[in-house]
Amino acid sequence: MTVERTADEIIIRLPSSMDIEGIMEFLSYLQFKEITQKSQATQEDADRLAKEANKNWWERNKDKYLPGA
Repeated sequence: MTVERTADEIIIRLPSSMDIEGIMEFLSYLQFKEITQKSQATQEDADRLAKEANKNWWERNKDKYLPGA
């Protein structure tokens, strides 16, 4: 493995024999860190958004789980 830092980015080179699924999971984590790095959202904001998303999902899908609802 080699790691190189340029003015604009960090370049990581890995052997092609490495597990691609594990690498993809790690890259997803890094993408999450990049996206949330400058976020000013609080945990309360995240909890409220999650609750709203769950409520909306339930409203769209409750008929699948509660026949006659």
